[in-house]
Amino acid sequence: MSAITPHILLKAYAAGVFPMAESAEDPSLYWVEPEERGIIPLDGLIVSRSLCKAVRQQRFDIRIDTAFSEVMRLCAERTNERKETWINARILRLYGELYSMGHCHSVESWQDGKLVGGLYGLSIGSAFFGESMFSRATDASKVALVHLVARLNAGSFTLLDAQFMNSHLETLGAIPIMKIAYLEKLRAATQAEADFNRFKNDGDAEAVLQLARAP
Repeated sequence: MSAITPHILLKAYAAGVFPMAESAEDPSLYWVEPEERGIIPLDGLIVSRSLCKAVRQQRFDIRIDTAFSEVMRLCAERTNERKETWINARILRLYGELYSMGHCHSVESWQDGKLVGGLYGLSIGSAFFGESMFSRATDASKVALVHLVARLNAGSFTLLDAQFMNSHLETLGAIPIMKIAYLEKLRAATQAEADFNRFKNDGDAEAVLQLARAP
């Protein structure tokens, strides 16, 4: 991957492939093309009663694309729950360049002026590829996900790719999909138009919840 560029990354995502590193210390990257992926249906997000309460209480100030590099850095930090990370310096640089090009976005949860949770991902057409999330306060990343889904629904997105299934994402509504079916959805999504910035009402909890739980 010596010649990898942001443009090559965009082509790879559109073909169903994405890069990872073995660890933060390993400078090399390798391509991943899972036979089974996880997606979160945009009409299937599970918003629990407690999560709904956290959104309504507006425990976090939700900001969009104000601290992308910091979100990536915090996603890459080792914690007691996450002993290893696949985000290395090369990924930080490449996705930072994609952010500058308008293809990457962050949804951030702030509390008392401090960034305490969030997520970042990449968009192509009406597909959004969730890359990673972090939380330093209860429900901070989950609330960010609710706001993300509301924003994607408002912006006419059709696919939210979670890459891999895990028990945490399953509780939020993620489902497995085989590669052939995924590629069909991906092809249609990358050829459609969507607007990540159409939604302007992150401060309206009821509007967020209505869009996040769209029928």
